[in-house]
Amino acid sequence: MRVREKQITFWMTYDEYYNLRGRAEKVGLSVSELIRELANNFEPREKPPEEFYEAIKQIRMLSNNMNQIARRANALGFVDELEYKKNAERVSQLIIDIKKEYLLPKEKE
Repeated sequence: MRVREKQITFWMTYDEYYNLRGRAEKVGLSVSELIRELANNFEPREKPPEEFYEAIKQIRMLSNNMNQIARRANALGFVDELEYKKNAERVSQLIIDIKKEYLLPKEKE
């Protein structure tokens, strides 16, 4: 576990504080976490809409079903395992791409 060794205290106007707090709420972080992200040159993204999480859930269910089908089909000996694995990897990569697009902070240029 990382130990935080330095504390910074500074003053803000009410407007600045409420703007910062509102921004932190939009991205789902505490004010401290937001400031650390910004200090490390990352621009946190707003939390995606609920539909995003539902899409991820559906993709995971689809992937799970594909895996179960592949196991049964492989046991019976009539599936193109290589092609199936390529499709499963595509689904996994799609999940990673969606997470990068909607969830992970982008590094500032």
